[in-house]
Amino acid sequence: MSTHTQVSTHTQAGAAFLSVRDLKVHFSTEDGVVRAVDGLSFELERGRTLGIVGESGSGKSVTNLAILGLHDRGRTALDGEVLLDGKELLTATERELERLRGNKMSMIFQDALASLSPYHTVGAQIGETYRKHTGASRREARARAVEMLRRVGIPQPDVRVDDYPHQFSGGMRQRAMIAMALVCDPELLIADEPTTALDVTVQAQIMDLLRDLQQEFGTAIIFITHDLGVISRIADDVLVMYGGRCVEKGGRAEVLRAPLHPYTLGLLGSMPSLDGPVDVPLSPIPGTPPSLLTPPQGCRFHPRCAFAEKVGGGLCGSNRPLLEPSEGHSERHAAACHLTPEQRREYFADYAAARVN
Repeated sequence: MSTHTQVSTHTQAGAAFLSVRDLKVHFSTEDGVVRAVDGLSFELERGRTLGIVGESGSGKSVTNLAILGLHDRGRTALDGEVLLDGKELLTATERELERLRGNKMSMIFQDALASLSPYHTVGAQIGETYRKHTGASRREARARAVEMLRRVGIPQPDVRVDDYPHQFSGGMRQRAMIAMALVCDPELLIADEPTTALDVTVQAQIMDLLRDLQQEFGTAIIFITHDLGVISRIADDVLVMYGGRCVEKGGRAEVLRAPLHPYTLGLLGSMPSLDGPVDVPLSPIPGTPPSLLTPPQGCRFHPRCAFAEKVGGGLCGSNRPLLEPSEGHSERHAAACHLTPEQRREYFADYAAARVN
C-alpha cells in the first residue's frame, strides 16, 4: 500500500487536508427551497477523525454527499468552498470527481446490504473498484480483494472472496464495505452511520478496526452519527449540527465534558451515562427538529431551548448567534449561542444537578 504513503508526504504535517468554508447546500422542491446546509465551516487534518453528530435532518449526510459530489446537480444549489488537499471540489467536473471518488476519497454507507449488489460476489465488487482506479488485471484485482478482506478481519478470505453478500453476517458485510472503501487507499474516508444497524459488540469491533486502519494509513475520517456514545469512542474532534448549521465544535473531551450549547447539553442529557449512576432519568429534548423549508429566525434551536427566555430581549429568536469560543475554554472549542459565560455556568450546572437529583 505504498500509494497512500507517497501521496501523504506532500502535504505539510498538521495542515488541513480537508477545508470546508461557508458551505451552503439548498434543494429546490415543489414546496420551496430546502436549506439543508446553511453556512458550514470546518477543517480536518490527516490522521484525525471528525465526528459529526446531530438528529436526523440536521444536515450531516447532505454535507458529506456534497463533498463527494453525489448530490442531484439539477436540483441542488451549492455555494462556499470545499478544498481537498488544495483541490476545489464544488466546481470540479463529474469526470474529475469520479477519479477522486474511491481513489482519494471514499464513503462507507449505513446499510451494507443495500449498498452491495446481490448479483455479484463480494470479491468481484471489491475487485471492480480496484480495477476501475488502477487498471489492474482481474487476477490482480482478486488478489487485492483477498488481501483487503484479510485486513478487515474476514476469516478465510481466500474462500469468502467468492461468497455473495447474503452469505455474510451484518457485521461481516460492513467489514466488506470497509474493505471496498479502502481498497484504493483513499486519504479521506467518510463513514455515514456505519454501525447503526449492528449490535454493540460488532459496533465496537468496527470502530476498533477503523482506528487500526487509520493508524496504519494516516487516513482522515469523517464519522457521521446521531450517537454521542459512538462519538466518545472514535472521534478526535466533534462538530454538532442542528438545522443545517454548526452549533458547537471542538475537541472530543471538551465538547462532551463541558458543552457550550444547549443543544449539545440536551443530546448528552438524552443518553445514558456509562460511568454515572444507573438510576438517573434521561431527559429527551422537547419538540421536533425545524423545517428547513421555513427555518426559525435567529438561533434555529431557540423554539426548543430551555434557556432562550433567560437570555432576554427576544435575542435568540431574532439574531443568529456567531460561532465563537467562550471565556475559560480553548480557542478550538466554539459554540453559536447567545448565553453569556456566566449564564452558561449557572444554568448548565442547575440542569446537570436536576438530572442527578
